[in-house]
Amino acid sequence: MGIGGSDMYRQQILDHYKNPRNTGEIEDPTFTHVGENPMCGDEIRMDVVLSEDEETIEHVAFRGDGCAISQASASMLTEELQGMAVADLRAMDRDDIVDMLGVDISPMRVKCAVLAEKVAQDGVDIYFDELDIEKTMTEDDDAETPE
Repeated sequence: MGIGGSDMYRQQILDHYKNPRNTGEIEDPTFTHVGENPMCGDEIRMDVVLSEDEETIEHVAFRGDGCAISQASASMLTEELQGMAVADLRAMDRDDIVDMLGVDISPMRVKCAVLAEKVAQDGVDIYFDELDIEKTMTEDDDAETPE
């Protein structure tokens, strides 16, 4: 057993990867959105149910395929999102996801970690007619990604 807290977080990530929470499909979700990280092959589809006033996330489910970081991050994020205000989801950024994971993530792996967050945020923006895309692609937000 390690003395550092990062061992605990690594175990948590592994647990969420091997035993993901909130997986599957939701019948009649408020919206469904999909995203992928082509550099790593990660793909996540997220179903979200909003409250009647459309201000709170009532339920989230995901399904996907990809590396341990992307899938564990999606599982952990779905737990965080249940009951969260839509405004709080919109305010989340990469640092929130890295903090949630609790481990240092290399710059190349950050895209894996934030895929679920971007899928949820883009899904909300599409639902409220503030964004017009079919699929979230993580390389689009990084000008340094090679062509």
